Formats: sequence, C-alpha cells, structure tokens
Amino acid sequence: MFSLSEDHRAVRAAVREIAEREILPFAAEVDENERYPIEAQKALETSGFGAVHIPEAYGGAGADAVATVIVIEEVARVCASSSLIPAVNKLGSMPIILSASEELKQQVLPSIASGEAMISYALSEREAGSDAAAMRTRARADGDDWILNGTKCWITNAGVSSWYTVMAVTDPDKRTNGISAFVVHSDDPGFVVGSKERKLGIKGSPTREIHFENCRIPGDRIIGAPGTGFKTALATLDHTRPTIGAQAVGIAQGALDVAVAYVKERKQFGKKLAEFQALQFMIADMAMEIEAARTLIYQSAAASERGDANKGFLASAAKCFASDVAMKVTVDAVQLLGGAGYTRDFPVERMMRDAKITQIYEGTNQVQRLVMARSLLR
Repeated sequence: MFSLSEDHRAVRAAVREIAEREILPFAAEVDENERYPIEAQKALETSGFGAVHIPEAYGGAGADAVATVIVIEEVARVCASSSLIPAVNKLGSMPIILSASEELKQQVLPSIASGEAMISYALSEREAGSDAAAMRTRARADGDDWILNGTKCWITNAGVSSWYTVMAVTDPDKRTNGISAFVVHSDDPGFVVGSKERKLGIKGSPTREIHFENCRIPGDRIIGAPGTGFKTALATLDHTRPTIGAQAVGIAQGALDVAVAYVKERKQFGKKLAEFQALQFMIADMAMEIEAARTLIYQSAAASERGDANKGFLASAAKCFASDVAMKVTVDAVQLLGGAGYTRDFPVERMMRDAKITQIYEGTNQVQRLVMARSLLR
C-alpha cells in the first residue's frame, strides 16, 4: 500500500503554486488560439518539473511514480494541454529507461532531464490503433544503420519534441515478435512532421502525423534487441497509463473547484445554489468519485514503481476509472453552471472537451476493460 510522504505533499504544493501563477493565466487563450503553451513549458523546465521521472544518473530528479502523477495532476487541474508536457516526456522516455542500452540512455535522457529537449511516443497508425500489431511502418538494417519507412499518427507534441520513440516492424513474419523500438531525432534525414490535427480538446498540445521517408538513423538507436519493441511498449503502458489517469483526475478536480465556487455565489429563487439539496448531492458525488479515482491512481503508480504482479491490471483500472470519472464530473460541472457553463467565459466547457480524450488515448477504455478481464480470467 502507498502513503503520501512529506516529499509528495511538498511536490504538490510547489507544482500547484507554479501552475496557478504561470500556467493558469494562459490556459484559456492557449485553448482559444490552439497554440502550444510555451509559458508552461518554460515554467516546468525552469522549476525542474518537466520530466521529474528521469533517474538521477542521467541528470533527472529521480522522482518516484507517485510524485510524477502528482505533478501531472496538478498541472492538469489548470490546463490539460500543459499537463501533456511531463506526461508525454514520461511516455516517450520510459521505453528507453526500461530497455535501452546504457549508451543510448546517456545519449537521450540527459537532454530531456535538463529541458533542452522533449520526447514523443510513436506507436499508432491510421490502420493500427488498438490493433497495434497491424502496423505497417518498417525498419531495415543497412550496414551499420537502420532505415525507416512509414507513417505514424496521433503523435502528441510532434513538431515540438526533438526525440521520438518509434515502433516499427523489422520482421513481418513474426507479428508482435517482429516489432522493434527505435529512437529517432527530428534532425535525422528523412524525418518529416505532418500537419496538425483539428481536435475537440487539448488544443494547446499539437497532435500530428510523422513520416519516415527512407529515414536513416544510427544502428545504436535501436531500443533493446530486434523484435522486443512490442514487449517494451506493453511494459511502458503499465507505467504510463496511471499518468493519463492523473491527468483525468486533475481535470476533474479543476472542474469541481470551479463548480463549488460558482454554486456558493450564484443565487436563484432567493437562495444560493449551494443551498439546494439536489445540487449538494451532485457536488458530493463528484467529490467522492474524484477521491476514489485519485486513490486508485496513486495505488497504481506505487504498484508500477514496485513492480507488483498486478501492476498491469491496476494501470488499466486506474486509467479507465479516472477518465470515466473525469468525463462525468466535467459534464456535471457544466450542468451546475447552467448556461454560463456552456460558454467559454468559464473553464468548465474546456475541461469537458479536454476530458474526453482521456477515455481514448493510451488505450481506449474498452481496451482497458479487455485487459482487466483477461488479467482476471487467465
């Protein structure tokens, strides 16, 4: 079982102060103009919260998994788009931390720890979403190098990141055992960033296709042995699905905070909305579900840190439950604000739009339920 330490509480207080002072003031405008939250990136990098999970051996803070989800949760409470900076840095770098050679770790991780570079994760393709084994991106050896060809889609922070962890097929006859993982740099010849997607939410975080057109990378940029990429991808998700749950909890908490403040002030029929029992019950349910989700997220993060046997089940449960809670809570927050909640003058409509993606990426919630069921039934 986990318990929050004084260090964890100190991390929360520090990140909340930074988020409210340096990220919140830009959140609405970032969403409105669909622009990257550069102010958030600078604030997180300056304070050392952009990639706290990187081990100390590579210049990072070496924060544990619970501290990492607290950082993401607190940033998401004010701006979901900005929370993808620490979240995707973890997603992109975990395959390297878990499976790469020491030389490759030394080549990539210090630049992420320092904030000099960011890293994205490239698994999905247009015809290979939940069915990742259907991917068509190929990598072939050419002398000492690898040459990649294909297209990846839904790549978070593409065009902003310098490094990309890419899954590609090296042996088509072996299905998932023929998938390998590579690290590509934006300066590598044949690497091309596509156009930006037009999205419902998280509009400040660019989502793009990336293309590999005879993209040549050095041979030492393969992560682990050939054919181990899919296993690395699955192991990565055990560590990173809790971060999406943390993002969801943060969004939900932000929406609840706005709703509580609003019902305490708004009057109807001569009474404040907070005095109506039906609305009190809505607020109570929202808070109860957020606390349950938060506890499950921290439990899952702690399990991934320890390497518990049930960490995969907990990761799926935490991501699935928290994102469902975020969707419900943000919809209820809009309802509590009534017509005002439906306008962009208040942040709850943005939070509702942002919450939706947490039910979809890093494995849809339908896939999470499959993962949980198989874990229970095998």
